Amino acid sequence: MNQDALQNKALAVLLALVSIAFVWILLPYYGAIFWAVILAILFAPMQRRLVLRFDRRRNLAAGVTLATCLLIAVLPVIVISILLVQEGALLYQRIESGQLDIAGYIELGKDMLPAFAQRWLDNLGMGNLDGLREKITEWATQGSQFLATQAFSFGQGTFEFLVSFGIMLYLLFFFLREGAELARKVRQAVPLPEQQKRRLQLKFSRVVRATVKGNLLVAITQGALGGLIFWVLGIPSVVVWAVLMAFLSLLPAVGAGIVWAPVAAYFLLTGAIWQGVVLTAFGVLVIGLVDNLLRPILVGKDTRMPDYLILISTLGGLAVFGLNGFVIGPLIAALFVSSWTIFTETKPQVQLPS
Repeated sequence: MNQDALQNKALAVLLALVSIAFVWILLPYYGAIFWAVILAILFAPMQRRLVLRFDRRRNLAAGVTLATCLLIAVLPVIVISILLVQEGALLYQRIESGQLDIAGYIELGKDMLPAFAQRWLDNLGMGNLDGLREKITEWATQGSQFLATQAFSFGQGTFEFLVSFGIMLYLLFFFLREGAELARKVRQAVPLPEQQKRRLQLKFSRVVRATVKGNLLVAITQGALGGLIFWVLGIPSVVVWAVLMAFLSLLPAVGAGIVWAPVAAYFLLTGAIWQGVVLTAFGVLVIGLVDNLLRPILVGKDTRMPDYLILISTLGGLAVFGLNGFVIGPLIAALFVSSWTIFTETKPQVQLPS
């Protein structure tokens, strides 16, 4: 065997082994690393402008950008998360004590449903008050219990959280300061033509910005508006419902309507007409229009994928990667589509015999 070929194969094996080992040791903190990269991409334009403003002093620019990132993106998430787990724990206690009888509320409007809907409830084992209360309480308890246990585990894992948070901030500072150089080195290491590498890098950056800056801002806006109208109407556990609406807003064909629409129907069926009308009008005219008005502006048509692909990739990402999956899933899907598009455009065309 040629000596050069043997050395190249040995180098390839060595690179594979050390790369696998490196990824393995980083896995415990993959979430911190992932969000440091995502935030560095989102705040890179600000970093570039500050470098020019501060006379090329990259450390100062990175520090100011990091502080801005903390105020805009990180601290609000921490505050909302703490409020969410606290309200979830209170909701769980109210359901367990019987103070909040969700099934009883639903039973009030059950008799007003059409016959086919009542038969459907009968088939689900919720045809009587006891069965309905058992099913609904089970679902509500599972959800609120999850939030309550998260509050407990958050207290137990405070040290681990602080370590991960510190790692994220530390890496984010260096990614902001050295981001352009790191991107150039990664691009050089990828064994593809320069045009294809630039195309994939551009697609990566666009999808990250579209998913986080665009879709997340739309979801936050819809969740905040939904929480506001719930608070005005005196519906309890506003933060829980607002976060749930924001989360569902990330999923095409689902949206925040799956939360506010049943509540509006309950109001109408139980005689609270003005509350039902107000919530329906606000949901359709305000919450519903946010997606149509803001998403094209924040996301842009050139970065969008088909709704079915966003839905399945988001759900799959959440199932595999947890909460981080709402970004990782669409990102993998976008890179998958882009890679296959490049392949089909560059592969030799087969000439069929005439």
